[in-house]
Amino acid sequence: MAIAAVGALALAGCGGGGGDKKASKPECKDVAQPAARQSADHKRPTLRLNPRKTYTATVVTSCGTFAVELDVKRAPRTGGSFVTLARHGFYDGLTFHRIAAGFVVQGGDPNGDGSGGPGYSITEKPPGDLAYSQGTVAMAKTGNEPPGTSGSQFFVVTADSDLPPEYALLGTVVKGLDVVQAIEAVGTGAGSDGPPAKPVVIEKVTITET
Repeated sequence: MAIAAVGALALAGCGGGGGDKKASKPECKDVAQPAARQSADHKRPTLRLNPRKTYTATVVTSCGTFAVELDVKRAPRTGGSFVTLARHGFYDGLTFHRIAAGFVVQGGDPNGDGSGGPGYSITEKPPGDLAYSQGTVAMAKTGNEPPGTSGSQFFVVTADSDLPPEYALLGTVVKGLDVVQAIEAVGTGAGSDGPPAKPVVIEKVTITET
């Protein structure tokens, strides 16, 4: 099943981490492009996140580490799918295959080109009042799929967006937004929306549950 880009909107602005003290700016390592991995054929997971717990996904990349708090109340099924894939090591060694300047960075495709997924999809319609603000993490889908459809590809919003509430919510970046900014800053080499100018690898995704 092909999973297309989340949209063609390009919005101005981008934010990052900061503080009173001088902090080292994240830098992207030069890494080799991983070989494309065949789209998997995983069984559709049944896990729903427990609303009384907190789930955090720590995403280690070649540009640094950022953390996402999953939205247990508004997206328990979407989060359950993501957690299941992460715990099986699905995301380890994949890439961020798309950078759209001032909009999103997108990854999680085993094919590495935006066409792949885990071999299943789930549907959890996002809240009607959902705003895709900077740091929001949501799931990509094709334009002809129902709202809230998701597989494995996710995107991080890098600037407040007026996307319609059609993309399944996953959570919010709670640490390392400057790393997301560093990924965006890699650019595409040609144009404002496309594959990164150099590989950006997801080294590992781990889930903590408290």
